[in-house]
Amino acid sequence: MGRTGLFDLERYFAIYGAYHSNPVNVLLHTFLVWPLVFAVAVLLHFTPSLYNFPSGLNNHGFKLNVGLVLTLMYAIFYVKLDKKAGSLAALLLFLTWVGASVLASGLGFGRSWKLVLAVQVFCWPALLIGHGVFEKRLPGIADSFVEGLLMGPYFVLLEFLQSAFSYEPYPGFNKSVKEKIEVDIKAWKAIKNQKKLS
Repeated sequence: MGRTGLFDLERYFAIYGAYHSNPVNVLLHTFLVWPLVFAVAVLLHFTPSLYNFPSGLNNHGFKLNVGLVLTLMYAIFYVKLDKKAGSLAALLLFLTWVGASVLASGLGFGRSWKLVLAVQVFCWPALLIGHGVFEKRLPGIADSFVEGLLMGPYFVLLEFLQSAFSYEPYPGFNKSVKEKIEVDIKAWKAIKNQKKLS
């Protein structure tokens, strides 16, 4: 049932889970990753338009720009990973783009960048504290920046669905991921202990 290669959800989620096993760190990510996505969407609202929508939509700040293109690319990728959770993630991304477009259009660039900066200044240090103080492990984004940016929003949602509703994309997914996470954490601890001894 699982996929391999680019759409190997099990592998991605196991890597994510190995960096997010502490409950406090998980909680911080649950509440702070999506505000970061929203803040970036606000900033991307000000990228040049690639196509002008009919005037009614333009009046509300909707533009076919980098923000919308990235939203669509992320949404398609998430749906390809898993139709159910991916569709929910795609919907949330689209709503984020709509909300960010309306807000950015109303605030203008001068106030929007201050909002974006405030969100970044609050969220990133809190996430780093989650990793440094509670997880005691560097964030996965340090190992793979692109993968971290691409997968973070989706995995926060998938982890929430898993915890709240015992959701799994296919039977045996959660068990297989848990086993992979345990192997990864054991290997990481062994390397950490070896470094302490040398």
